[in-house]
Amino acid sequence: MRLLSLALAAALAAAALAGPAHAQTAPADKLTVLLDWFVNPDHAALVVAKEKGYFAKAGLDVTLVEPADPSAPPRLVGADQGDIAITYQPNLYQQVQEGLPVTRVGAAVATPLNSLVVLADGPIKSIADLKGRTVGYSIAGFEEALLSTMLGEAGLKLSDVKLVNVNFALTPALMAGQVDAVIGAFRNFELTELRLAGKPGRAFFPEEHGVPPYDELIYIVKQDRAADPKVKRFLDAVEQATLSILNDPDSAWAAFVKANPKLDDELNKTAWADTLKRLAASPAALDGARYARFAQFMKDRGLIDAIQPVSRYAVAR
Repeated sequence: MRLLSLALAAALAAAALAGPAHAQTAPADKLTVLLDWFVNPDHAALVVAKEKGYFAKAGLDVTLVEPADPSAPPRLVGADQGDIAITYQPNLYQQVQEGLPVTRVGAAVATPLNSLVVLADGPIKSIADLKGRTVGYSIAGFEEALLSTMLGEAGLKLSDVKLVNVNFALTPALMAGQVDAVIGAFRNFELTELRLAGKPGRAFFPEEHGVPPYDELIYIVKQDRAADPKVKRFLDAVEQATLSILNDPDSAWAAFVKANPKLDDELNKTAWADTLKRLAASPAALDGARYARFAQFMKDRGLIDAIQPVSRYAVAR
């Protein structure tokens, strides 16, 4: 009888430690991430973190939202209508100047993707060859600043070329001969589009022609959310997902297209390979001097009126 009592007591103690049989783990914290565009390989780390369970392991239930208006996510986050937004480093300085209460907490793509593209078999062999030629663009301001800087490296001015707004139809305009070059083409997409269409392109990279390097895609939050533990857990999960992508790109690609079957084509598979080497392996890291240098570039080109301290618009963990 004594042995039975001891056994029963031990069983009851173990049950007490384990808690009720129906007890469940705490629900995951919800986070909404507003993308800059439709899902594509630039968002590889986010999709893989969601599909492979890195967000879940961090106690997060993350929803990725494609924007109806690509310019809206920073404003929505600043108004507490989203937790995290993806935007572009150059745009961040202008968002801060406009008074948006946002700050950069991490990077998604740590190098420029923007480029100046011409047809490989066309007459433009160097930037200097653009004198008197036509250049297509989509967004006034920053793209003009990039082009002006790159032309300056070749001894030309913006007035030496004719600018044509092609309204995001960069590849069609170039292939149709409507323009001789396009600025704003992403090197991980438009070059493949041209090749698949039988008209290979040649890219000139801004960072090799006078433009300071910058992060193409970054994560921003409302200023008062920068120290939110959920944001830290988000960035940790993105880092783990990024490392898993770099370690096993094929498995990551399989997860990516499982979540987005319509992207399982040659264009996106090639873009995937071209994008991976540009992902931020340490998303939460911040090079303050690099950000300050680019702020100076933005001011020198008349894109912002004043330079703010880096601490106003970017934080490091």
